[in-house]
Amino acid sequence: MLLRDLRTLFQNDLQPIYPKAEIDSILDILLEHYLGIGRFILAMQPRYSLTKEEEQPLIEALARLIDEEPVQYITGTAHFFGLDFQVNPSVLIPRPETEDLIRWILQELKGHDQELNILDVGTGSGNIAISLAKQLPNSRVYALDISEEALETAKINSEANGVSVQFIQGDIREIDRLNGPYDIIVSNPPYVRLSERGMMKNNVKRYEPWEALFVPDQAPLLFYEFLSNFGKNNLRVGGVLYLEINQYLGQEVLKLLSEDDYINIELKSDLFGKDRMVRAVFSGETL
Repeated sequence: MLLRDLRTLFQNDLQPIYPKAEIDSILDILLEHYLGIGRFILAMQPRYSLTKEEEQPLIEALARLIDEEPVQYITGTAHFFGLDFQVNPSVLIPRPETEDLIRWILQELKGHDQELNILDVGTGSGNIAISLAKQLPNSRVYALDISEEALETAKINSEANGVSVQFIQGDIREIDRLNGPYDIIVSNPPYVRLSERGMMKNNVKRYEPWEALFVPDQAPLLFYEFLSNFGKNNLRVGGVLYLEINQYLGQEVLKLLSEDDYINIELKSDLFGKDRMVRAVFSGETL
């Protein structure tokens, strides 16, 4: 089969699910993953042909894509902040928006080379903790998750990316103190209300772990309440809490942190202009 005909097949079969540009990008990811073919091969060699053996994994991947399985779970790999991460249905697929949270932290630390204690709560694939450990080699980075499977994946990612992270299994809802005090606590906790499922794509809600995504409508700030209290017990005075949030609940999160005596609280938009991140400094007044 000619490569251009395969691209047409992908376009025709996936058009009801994805926009054209995204379909092309998905196929490029698969070609690189299975065959080591770069994304410009079709432009350079319009008559590039695939053997039956080369076609087979791509056709099998197409069937999974038609079922709306994420391409990252098909290849087992996701790219985040310049690094590669192993992913599977036990962990969320790292999002580009979360890279902005990493950039914010690093920007505020610019010029500081002291050793820091950093904790990532709900680490999943380890993308936040590992990215920070890579950029801040003088720091001690810890990562907490309730899922044993997720932590196994995160450990593999830590080794593959050549960084040292101390992984801890535990539930933030049941822990008062943990190896602190920390200079930074960062988290991308579950924050999607169950009533918002209808706005989500099937490739997310059918395949990614629900426990890492959803919270009850009646308690949308559930994990922020625990994180706020945990921060008060585990941050040093002047330590900073960085959180990814539900874009619709920014003001509610600000109010919660303000009432818990955090100071210098800031709400920040992501690369799409949505309120997605909050930082807050622990004043120490409640200890």
